[in-house]
Amino acid sequence: MQSLSDSGPFAPCPTPFNMAAHVLSQADAQKSKIAVSVVSSDRVTSLTYDELKAAVLGTGAGLLQMGLQPGERILLRLGNTLDFPIAYLAAIAVGLVPVPTSAALTEPEVARIVAELRPRLVLRDPSVSSAAGAPEMGMNTFRSLRKTPPAKWHMGDPNRVGYIVYTSGTSGNPRAVAHAHRAIWARQMMMDGWYGLGRDDTLMHAGAFNWTYTLGTGLMDPWTMGATALIPEAGTRTDAIGALLAIHEATIFAAAPGVYRQMLTRKALPDLPTLRHGLSAGEKMPAHILRMWKEATGKPLFEAYGMSECSTFISSSPAIPADASALGCAQRGRKVAIVDTEGPVPVGNSGTIAIHRSDPGLMLGYVDHPNETAERFQGNWFLTGDMGSMAADGQITYLGRDDDMMNAGGYRVSPVEVEMALSSAPGITACGVAEVEVKTGTRIIVAFYTGPAPLDEAGLHAYVEPRLARYKQPRAFVHLPVLPLGANGKLIRRRLHQFWPRTRMLH
Repeated sequence: MQSLSDSGPFAPCPTPFNMAAHVLSQADAQKSKIAVSVVSSDRVTSLTYDELKAAVLGTGAGLLQMGLQPGERILLRLGNTLDFPIAYLAAIAVGLVPVPTSAALTEPEVARIVAELRPRLVLRDPSVSSAAGAPEMGMNTFRSLRKTPPAKWHMGDPNRVGYIVYTSGTSGNPRAVAHAHRAIWARQMMMDGWYGLGRDDTLMHAGAFNWTYTLGTGLMDPWTMGATALIPEAGTRTDAIGALLAIHEATIFAAAPGVYRQMLTRKALPDLPTLRHGLSAGEKMPAHILRMWKEATGKPLFEAYGMSECSTFISSSPAIPADASALGCAQRGRKVAIVDTEGPVPVGNSGTIAIHRSDPGLMLGYVDHPNETAERFQGNWFLTGDMGSMAADGQITYLGRDDDMMNAGGYRVSPVEVEMALSSAPGITACGVAEVEVKTGTRIIVAFYTGPAPLDEAGLHAYVEPRLARYKQPRAFVHLPVLPLGANGKLIRRRLHQFWPRTRMLH
């Protein structure tokens, strides 16, 4: 039996099509309903669906009146405010191509993007870094565009470029990923396959507006369903999020694993009577955080796996929870496999997680890098670069990046498996595992961890001994004040070896 999940094709995207029109298709039916609120302990800023649609189409019309043409790129250098999704949707609405970027990028990083993409315009908040090379529009001018008489939706081929995002760069240089308008059509598979999201829901996302996880799960998808989105105001402490969930009666909560960990370790959570469940994506959720969340709230938490090139396509959900430490199953309508160089591997074997090239959510390609795009495909399969295994019932277990996989005595070892076994050890708040060359020709598995204080290594060896096969067990443990994380909070395993003490002797 092959490691292949195929529930049949998903309904094709209609044509002509516009992504922003699809997202706001519920706006006319519920004009006065709150579409989004930015919330803090003492303030709420909201937009109704009518106000949101008017802001999007007015801003889009204003951009066209300035001389911009469909197909031209707009770089978004905006802060964590409602300006971000308005600019994003406004550009898409009139056929422009927005490029959302993190406010945390430095000037040299922005300069590289400007040189690579040659945007027609940069929309910039003065508090956010930028770079020369393209004309800029300030916030006062940008906000004044909302008063422009509304534009008409720019309808067209659903396969034309809709927007561009950058990969996280955790396995190399960040790449510009071009997505088609049809990508939003594919996100319907997440509504039941991950979220359990409906029109009456209020979904709070703890991320910044300019993170693609927030843009998709926190805003675009609730709006597509006619639900209400909640975003904590910029600067909100994680220990205040629980109270905001309770006060604003959120029914679904979405965040990265690190946010859940901080919420659970910094402050006791209040009762959350309206909350049905939580959502997690961005990286694998440690098993002990899953347990702590369930114990603290009594609510389930559902994970999803995806990437910049195809958003999320494997997940657990209220309808199909994950087994043990598995991520979940391929969403209904997706064609997913675990492959090697010959194609799908037998059930239970490890291989590369792959999604069929016919998936409507799959990228168009890396901008101006056709060879790199082609390298990611093996026949009809797009190779994610992540390792996994599939059980007979379709449940998929994540095993880490292909380039993170370790070798112990000829055995391939997943760092994620070791991290999961170690993460619930008393005194450990987070951990990362990597293969380290301790002397020429000698490499070992090392666990790097954070916690209040260094722990006794003999005790840690004793802790993992009954939980991992001997060849999977770390040979050494290193306490760090912090783990190396990317701008999106993901662990960067390839940097861990830098923290190995050169003077350390192994016994």
